[in-house]
Amino acid sequence: MSVVGALVIVFCTLVGLGLVVAAASVRILREYERAVVFRLGRLVGPKGPGLVLLIPGVDRMVRVDLRTVTLDIPPQALITRDNVPAKVNAVCYFRVIDATRAIVEVEQYRVATSQLAQTTLRSVLGKADLDTLLCEREQLNEALQHMIDEHTDPWGIKVTTVEIKDVEIPSAMQRAMALGAEAERERRAKIIHAEGEFQASQRLRSAADVLAANPASLQLRYLQTLTEIGSAQNSTVVFPLPMDVLKPFLEAGAQGGAGNGVAREAELVP
Repeated sequence: MSVVGALVIVFCTLVGLGLVVAAASVRILREYERAVVFRLGRLVGPKGPGLVLLIPGVDRMVRVDLRTVTLDIPPQALITRDNVPAKVNAVCYFRVIDATRAIVEVEQYRVATSQLAQTTLRSVLGKADLDTLLCEREQLNEALQHMIDEHTDPWGIKVTTVEIKDVEIPSAMQRAMALGAEAERERRAKIIHAEGEFQASQRLRSAADVLAANPASLQLRYLQTLTEIGSAQNSTVVFPLPMDVLKPFLEAGAQGGAGNGVAREAELVP
């Protein structure tokens, strides 16, 4: 082998090694990524986004995603303050705001946040009764978010939202709640009916006072009612004749009968 050939082989080898070293020392980070660099085990600091240069064999990089993470909290068995067993699941949204603390201060920050969310969910909801758990979820969500965020803040993690998704209670409790809701609806219906009867009685009393002021209006109302009843072909109307109408005829008949009796007595007297 000639000297020129040996030089070409050495040159190609050096170029290949240079390419390997360059590939090992260059990293490209996206806009939502950060790199936490350790040099011989000591923290250098966060790098990125864009092109990051590393010293091969000396620097070690940990890639951190800064996007919001959707964490599904599995169903947690708990007992409410009024001794009702339930299973509650939720969803938690968080993101890394400090990549350095997320790597240095805690091991596997996603697992740590998930475990913290589960224990906090059982702790907070166990202090609330069933009605609060079903009707006041916004307040419970705010309390959960505040407590989880307070514990994850030293890790450089911001918890933005915690939402309770589903509450499972025993079937016997569901039937009891259904019976209670049905009884409540019946109570409201009876109250509304009684209130309607009371208002109707007040209206009838007012109408009676108006009709009592003028007796003729009562007769007109009576005749109007007969007209309404008579519009139906299959109805039978019993028409009572007022005594006020018959009184003049009865008086005239009585007077006529008395006159005839006097005449007969006059004829019998000699």
